[in-house]
Amino acid sequence: MKIVIAGAGDVGFHLAKLLANESQDITLVDVDGDRLLHASQHLDVATVKGSSSSFMVLEQAKVNKADMLITVTASEENNLLTASLGKQMGAKRTIARINNSEFLQNRDRFDMRKLGIDELISPELLATKEVKRLLKEAAITDTFEFERGLLSLIGISIEEADHLHNKTLKETAYLNPYFDFLTVAVLRNNETLIPRGDTRFEAGDHAYYIAKPEGVERVLQLTGKKLEKKIKSIMILGGSRVGYYAARSLSYKYNIILIEKNKEKCFELADLLPNTLVINGDGRNVELLEEEGIENVDAFIAVTGDSETNIISSLVAKNHGVRKTIALVENMDYIHLSQNIGVDTLINKKLIAANFIFRYIRRGEILSLTSIHGVDAEVLEFVVNEGAAITEKPLSELDFPKTAIIGGIIRKGKAHIPKGDFLFYPYDRVVVLSKPECIRKVEEFFK
Repeated sequence: MKIVIAGAGDVGFHLAKLLANESQDITLVDVDGDRLLHASQHLDVATVKGSSSSFMVLEQAKVNKADMLITVTASEENNLLTASLGKQMGAKRTIARINNSEFLQNRDRFDMRKLGIDELISPELLATKEVKRLLKEAAITDTFEFERGLLSLIGISIEEADHLHNKTLKETAYLNPYFDFLTVAVLRNNETLIPRGDTRFEAGDHAYYIAKPEGVERVLQLTGKKLEKKIKSIMILGGSRVGYYAARSLSYKYNIILIEKNKEKCFELADLLPNTLVINGDGRNVELLEEEGIENVDAFIAVTGDSETNIISSLVAKNHGVRKTIALVENMDYIHLSQNIGVDTLINKKLIAANFIFRYIRRGEILSLTSIHGVDAEVLEFVVNEGAAITEKPLSELDFPKTAIIGGIIRKGKAHIPKGDFLFYPYDRVVVLSKPECIRKVEEFFK
């Protein structure tokens, strides 16, 4: 597949990295020569310097032969124009990054396909959806459900007092007598491990599991956690787009306090968010947070435009007993720090957007795909086709990639955690955790 990406910033670079791992024909377009040089030195991609809204530049990038044109520059106007021009020049499908959510909220009134734009994405709205997902359970740092909870992916931190600490997977097998969960990844010192029998849990590890509903509670027990009372009250720091969208979508279910230091913006937000308590103040002021009852809220979401403020204020919230903290950061490198510094989850809207586009591109081949924050792996859901290679032998006899692991199967509405003798049947839905570089190899087993 030939893919042209306009914009070599964080979104474009990360997306190119995901796609380059699969030997796609990628061309990056950007006005910044340094960005293109960095991309060409680290990725197997072609580069074209210039404005993506230029006919000459698009011709040089051979957009007329592109299966996909993805426009993710910092300029919304440039992205829309580039996608429209590219479509007219022959690009089969186009995706444009936008900032103004009105385009998405009024899809029924405005058909952007008439302008040559097949799909719109808003990093801010995607980040808001991610926040809502992360708020489901305070004791779990990450969660993702398959088939309405028949299987769940959950993330748990390992501490010295836990039953799993300093033991290998083999040594803890007796703690899983009904085999209703499986360890699929361990994040340790920013390194992602696909666990095997001799993998030993260490304090500070972040372990990820695929579990049946009853397995979720068992994992929590083993790690000294427990299902806590549902989150009811949330404090949001920052009236940014993400802060506004989050308050708007959450205020019908939770009690929301939103703190914004810009007075004029506070008045605007108060009018737009009638179900939210909007307070004018500087979230870096610990006394202010205490006055507004930070110790009484269940979750704290920091989404100002300053990453350091978001991280520090989240640490303050954690120190005041807040069960769930989420901080928005601009630097993708910060994502790997969350488990080490004490914030439950750091999110990056550009990384979320890049992963969303990647899923869109792979739609049809993969039923669903999600990323785990800070983990260098993707969680994929496949359906087994008739005659697929995975049906030929039991799991233990398949030459399945070592950098991937099958975590669970859903068959006729029932969940299964596979052992070595498990046999796959057509139409099974299979959940796999895979390093990016071997996704293509994994796919071959399901065709």
